[in-house]
Amino acid sequence: MLTIFLRHDQQQNLEQLQTRLDDADWWHGFPPDSCEIVSWVVAMGVGQIVTLRLPAHRLASVNVELERRAWGSFTTDVHPTYDFLPVRARLTRESDDRRTVVESSNLPAEPTHQDA
Repeated sequence: MLTIFLRHDQQQNLEQLQTRLDDADWWHGFPPDSCEIVSWVVAMGVGQIVTLRLPAHRLASVNVELERRAWGSFTTDVHPTYDFLPVRARLTRESDDRRTVVESSNLPAEPTHQDA
């Protein structure tokens, strides 16, 4: 996956930005074909954050479309990302398993016949 931070050019007002995006056909041209939009959110104070799922060979086309359509409206930060939720679930289970082993090793020993 690819996460893209789109930071608005703060020298332009919203109307100017929308006109520039319309002129660049932003809303139809980005993202390019074969890219799935996983999420597209607005983070106040940051800008828009877009996460795309795409085959690796489409990375160059995303770069070209950002250059063609976003420049002048946004500054961009692009980061390769992955879904951490399954990893987090696995790490939580492993942590729980380790804690269970530690807790059971700290239990008092069962009395033996020699102790009685």
